[in-house]
Amino acid sequence: MSTNNYYGDNVNMHGGSGNVGMIKNQVAPAAPASPELEAAVSELLALLRELRPQIPAASAQALDDSLPALTADAATPVQERHRALMAVAGIAATIGAVGAPVIEAVNRILALLSA
Repeated sequence: MSTNNYYGDNVNMHGGSGNVGMIKNQVAPAAPASPELEAAVSELLALLRELRPQIPAASAQALDDSLPALTADAATPVQERHRALMAVAGIAATIGAVGAPVIEAVNRILALLSA
């Protein structure tokens, strides 16, 4: 009777061709968001709650569609978050001075993300 104890990866290859190795498919855990980014996102969401009643229904729907990607969570795809920030900034730009704080908040988040 034989006993095999394996710890970690175990690969047995018997013949074949084109063997290239083991694919791990492991992803390192995402680093937690910085406190500055979390604060900036919270500020933006608060500004958007104030802004929403002042914009047309179509713009409000576009804003609502962008909200799920407006997070400090590192798991949010970069392109999706960027698209959402640009959509929010575009909506804010169309309503003039009332939207200026939203544009500033978006720019602050973009600066934090690129740092």
